[in-house]
Amino acid sequence: MSSLNITKQVELVYIIVNYGMGSKVLSRAKEYGIGGGTVFFGRGTVSNPILNFFSLYDERKEIIVFGLEKDSVENVLQKLDKEFHFKKPNHGIVFTIGMCSAISSLVCIKKAEVENDKVEVKNMYQLITTIVERGRAEEVIEAAQKAGSRGGTIINARGGGVEDTAKIFNMEIEAEKETVWILSKADETQKIVDAIRDALEIEKPGNGIIFIQAVQHALGIYGDH
Repeated sequence: MSSLNITKQVELVYIIVNYGMGSKVLSRAKEYGIGGGTVFFGRGTVSNPILNFFSLYDERKEIIVFGLEKDSVENVLQKLDKEFHFKKPNHGIVFTIGMCSAISSLVCIKKAEVENDKVEVKNMYQLITTIVERGRAEEVIEAAQKAGSRGGTIINARGGGVEDTAKIFNMEIEAEKETVWILSKADETQKIVDAIRDALEIEKPGNGIIFIQAVQHALGIYGDH
């Protein structure tokens, strides 16, 4: 068995901004040293009854994703935040996930054991990802909000034909699926996951998938500043 290479740690950076801002953020990030990234589209939701009444709860969003060496993350995010003001309301949400978290939790545990001789849980936020049949994303959001979530981001897999797929976290997502991202405080995650699981009967075959990932850095999350 090959030895585990821990010389270079990488984090995936996710930046969710209003429609039209994605290219600007990515262009600036490239100036700060990233090699490249991807911009794709989604829609956000907010738990505001007035906006819901006027059918304004859907907001077009752009999601920028790029990889960055762990040692550079904080510096790059500080520079981007200084220009785009993510900590201000409605300016965006930023979070990062360790690359190993998106591949295998076992690998993460091994890395932590090698480096620290023990595993410490210190992440304040977690990302809940739910993949369901198209048309059911709103049910996911509704169930999550009843459990205390403030909203989420819905991503539609897109393709030119029924056989086409999109990829999220290197997993193929069929064109008729919807993916929902919800950021939650770690101590609230289980309650939200249980609500989604029960409302959509996730454990029944074909009803969907839920998985959770630890967030390393976070900016622009309501209640975080």
